[in-house]
Amino acid sequence: MSFTRAELKSFTGATLPDLIGGGVRLLFAGINPGLRSVAVQGHFAPRGNRFFPALLRAGITDHLIDASAGMSAADRAHLLDQGIGITSLVARATASADELGPAELVKGARALAGRILPFRPPVVAILGVTAYRIAFESPRATLGRQPADLASAQVWVVPNPSGRNAHASLDALAAAYREAALAAGVPVRDP
Repeated sequence: MSFTRAELKSFTGATLPDLIGGGVRLLFAGINPGLRSVAVQGHFAPRGNRFFPALLRAGITDHLIDASAGMSAADRAHLLDQGIGITSLVARATASADELGPAELVKGARALAGRILPFRPPVVAILGVTAYRIAFESPRATLGRQPADLASAQVWVVPNPSGRNAHASLDALAAAYREAALAAGVPVRDP
């Protein structure tokens, strides 16, 4: 599925529904959806995004999910069956997370706290330390378990899977995601 730049740009400001269910144990919170993800209505849709390869390598999924043309019902069900959910700090789509201002990220963190209350996941994993530092007003935060919880959920900061975060290898992503999954009680397979 291909789009022109103009077609993708037309999705600026659009949203992507959360993937979340009653049995969520580990909720991954990206910064905000990209234009391609909204266009195809699939989280982490760009082919270069390493989110789903990292989940597979971490033993969280049993197959490689390809959301490049949208996420299949079977893949949605598989993630939910595993206790995995996906949301974003900021709902509106942009071409780059750099287009979000600090106030919008802070507001998104507050909204996330309210959004997770009905589901009560044991762990929320924020994808990206820089966004976390701004959104949660914690400028010295590092990767890993954070000292403060969010609506009774443990907060973990894990590397962002975007190709723009090239200094974090796929193995580093998988290790961080696996650690958060284990803390959440998600069943993982041997990598």
